Amino acid sequence: MLSSTQALLLALGMAMLLGAGFFDLSLGANLVLSSVVGGLTIKAVTGPKLDDGSFANIGLAITLGVVAAVLTGVLFGLVNGILIAYLDVNSLIATLGTMGIGTGVALLVGGGGDVSGLPRELQKNFGQADFLGFVPLPTLIAIAAAVALWAMLRFTKFGLVTLAIGSSRSATERAGLKVKRHILALAGLAGGLAGVAGFIDISRYGSTAITGHTSDVLGAITAVVIGGTLLEGGRVSIVGAVWGTLLAVILQTGLVVIGVASFYQLIAVGVVLIIAVALDRFRARRRSR
Repeated sequence: MLSSTQALLLALGMAMLLGAGFFDLSLGANLVLSSVVGGLTIKAVTGPKLDDGSFANIGLAITLGVVAAVLTGVLFGLVNGILIAYLDVNSLIATLGTMGIGTGVALLVGGGGDVSGLPRELQKNFGQADFLGFVPLPTLIAIAAAVALWAMLRFTKFGLVTLAIGSSRSATERAGLKVKRHILALAGLAGGLAGVAGFIDISRYGSTAITGHTSDVLGAITAVVIGGTLLEGGRVSIVGAVWGTLLAVILQTGLVVIGVASFYQLIAVGVVLIIAVALDRFRARRRSR
């Protein structure tokens, strides 16, 4: 359950963007950069260890680490939103560019490697803590995010406008709705979810994993397409994204359990994505008849 938390957060952000007809290939890089900034913030605030091995400012450090990671994610997303909405750069090209930039900045500010040596309390009190003894706290946050986004799509104007943009951006603009501002908000939302995933990453492992998220975007797209979200926009299934994420994680975990090498795992996930997209196209053709 815990292993699917970060994947689910990224899938939720991807689903919201796809609902409006846009991609974000930089979500994995956003997670990495957010985790690095959050980790560095925690290390800067905690200071040296006390005589008993604890840290004097651990509570403040973790709080500021959360804020730093989420704000980094949101700002990263807003940059994407500006490029897509206001500069009219294709979302694939824009986020492909920011993916490289984000990874490079993460390496730059992290000194060319991972940020390690984070306080053990971060894992004990959050990353590896349970709610009611069986639900991991990070997973609870991801579930809460999924419920909130489901309600947003179903009951709010924000969700209605998101789907309207995906169905027909030009018609939505002619209706007088602020489409560019809405796309910017969606990009910031997806970025914020990536920032939360970045903080969860360091809280689980006690360090960053700059090179450990290369296939995260592939997994997020696979999950939402399997779950029934349309690539061209206009339809989002949050429940489907949850199930799609679980299936993708089960697939990858199963491959690890049976001893399949990592490069074969990437191939398998890619094949599943292609099959999912082909089925999505087949469903779209059937609906158009």
